[in-house]
Amino acid sequence: MGPACTVTAPRLGERVAHGLSGVLAGGLVVLAIAVYVAQWLAGASGRPGPGLAVVAGHGVAAAVAVALQLAADRCRGRTAALASYTILLLTACVLWFGWWA
Repeated sequence: MGPACTVTAPRLGERVAHGLSGVLAGGLVVLAIAVYVAQWLAGASGRPGPGLAVVAGHGVAAAVAVALQLAADRCRGRTAALASYTILLLTACVLWFGWWA
């Protein structure tokens, strides 16, 4: 553990946020892979796909989410909570700007 990590027993709310952020980080990885495959299939068939910016954005978001989840796994307290809630915010941004807006 690094100096930013504190060792305390996680509370129920922290465990729920930690579990949810893990699921969301995994979902972002799966979504990034799906967008990459869609772009590859579209390129192979000569059709327009999602585009390089969309593929790169999903890839970066997935990488950041995994890094944040690793921090949440290794730390406790405020550091873990901040990492978990940042994954929630990151997922909401990816879904809003990449799929709904």
